[in-house]
Amino acid sequence: MNNAHWLLPEGIDELLPPRALQLEMLRRDLLDQFNGWGYDLVSPPFIEYLESLLTGTGGDLDLRTFKLTDQITGRTLGIRADITPQAARIDAHQLRREGPTRLCYVGTVLNTRNDGFAGSRSPVQIGAELYGHSGEESDHEILCLMLKTLERAGIDNVYLDLGHVGIFRALAQESGLDKQQELALFDALQRKAVSEIDALLDSYGLGAEAHRRLTSLASLSGDDALERARHSLAGTGAAVQSALAQLERLAALLVEQRPDVPVHFDLAELRGYHYHTGVVFAAFVPGLGQEIARGGRYDDIGQLFGRARPACGFSADLKMLMRLGRAENRKQTTGVFAPAEDDPALRQRVDELRAEGRRVVVALPGQPGDAGTMCCGEALVKQGDNWVVKTL
Repeated sequence: MNNAHWLLPEGIDELLPPRALQLEMLRRDLLDQFNGWGYDLVSPPFIEYLESLLTGTGGDLDLRTFKLTDQITGRTLGIRADITPQAARIDAHQLRREGPTRLCYVGTVLNTRNDGFAGSRSPVQIGAELYGHSGEESDHEILCLMLKTLERAGIDNVYLDLGHVGIFRALAQESGLDKQQELALFDALQRKAVSEIDALLDSYGLGAEAHRRLTSLASLSGDDALERARHSLAGTGAAVQSALAQLERLAALLVEQRPDVPVHFDLAELRGYHYHTGVVFAAFVPGLGQEIARGGRYDDIGQLFGRARPACGFSADLKMLMRLGRAENRKQTTGVFAPAEDDPALRQRVDELRAEGRRVVVALPGQPGDAGTMCCGEALVKQGDNWVVKTL
């Protein structure tokens, strides 16, 4: 008989020793860092009413969210696929602070399908959000905190991809595109399908200047993209010029404080377009085709909760950070093996070692296996009236 009771659903994983402990140590370390930056920890529920989870996020998150019916109220519940909307609800409805609010979180999320970001349907999402400030300084703080988080996880050679969804949105509005036209063009821009972009714009019957500006977005990427954008998008409205100025200001702040981090600009990169409102960014490492952390500005997400505050933040998958980081920095402490003897002095010495933060495994009477099988590199040995720790 084929017994498959041990199988897990596709895309759902579990962590065994010692990786589970390494993940927990990394979690504690990163939360300590967030606390040092003034970010307060929140712990939203794993399940909520569906409309709360999907606030301002567009259809993408809806497709990724598991849904079920509440047997008490009959309303539809959702299992969170992203903690960001929950943090926005807490800021807007629960805390209701007047000044800037800094929140952080960590918790498992569940996706109906594999997410290219996490490579899993059950990533452990960790992130930080800053509410109540709309300047480039808050975007810069979040970016710097993201970089410090990756460094603390032991990830080197990070580079940034920086864009601004407001540029495309403003150009589409200036060109008079309806929502269906805008979404079709958005999809083509994401794929940088220049011939398809040209064909779409021809079918829209746009003027030559509007056509040229929208087409140019597909090529406005690279280290000098902002300089070329100033020329290509000259004469556009205040919204486009303001977005370019925001990117330039943010880039200047990054160069000033983090000159070691390469920055790549891409004005056709519209990740999170359906809920982001300004700067968008992602962190990459060489040799990996997907981002390892991402974020941006999403000022309107709290509107349904009665308080649309300026907001920016970032998130990452803690399990991915552990896989990419230097795990040797978080190795499990070598255990101390204590024999199964009824000796008050031995029990006292075990208590002392544990109080010092040492890992002590006490043998059980008649158990198989020695210190090595218990993953202990040291043992308590009696010398005279004392129990001392000896390396094996």
